[in-house]
Amino acid sequence: MSSSPIPRPAPAAVGLDPGAAVSPVADRPKLTRIAPPNRRDKVRRLIWMLSWMVFARWTPVPLHGWRGLVLRAFGAKIGPGAHIYPSAAVWAPWNLHVSDGGCLAEGVRCYNVAKISVGRGAVVSQYAYLCSASHDPHGQGFPLIGGPIVIGDDAWVAAEAFISPGVMLEDRAVAAARAVVVRHVPRATIVGGNPARPIGDRRP
Repeated sequence: MSSSPIPRPAPAAVGLDPGAAVSPVADRPKLTRIAPPNRRDKVRRLIWMLSWMVFARWTPVPLHGWRGLVLRAFGAKIGPGAHIYPSAAVWAPWNLHVSDGGCLAEGVRCYNVAKISVGRGAVVSQYAYLCSASHDPHGQGFPLIGGPIVIGDDAWVAAEAFISPGVMLEDRAVAAARAVVVRHVPRATIVGGNPARPIGDRRP
């Protein structure tokens, strides 16, 4: 796989074109029931958390390659040139795929009970939350439900945005700062607000 330019964490604002056409946002994703973690899952996660603290959490920011190796050792798929910051929190590396040049910036929370994929050159900015699982408020005992999150190629999840379970941001889509994204976002569409709605389209 060829390397692409390494992105830097993007700023927390989105420049909009007031005259741009606005694309529609798709329906809410359908979530499925997820089995609760068993004892083996909990032990594996404990080993992972301790390993990240010992081998990666304290490392200088430029050592993205080293942190990629630590993640790969626990089953993550990390492409060349990926930027994984030391303060990023990954719940389950075996459910993580970051493509060539993808970025998980400072303080990103990656709650990947279900799989989370970050596309080529995509940026997940500071303190964004990728949340692949939640609880069914209608079920007895609030059972765990969720769905995979896909952040497409060259997409941008801006600072402190929240991406709900099962959501896809298609290629070049943007979730503005502090947006709460609960539906799929079409290609090159910019969404913002809570709940997030289309507010513009990216220029070609």
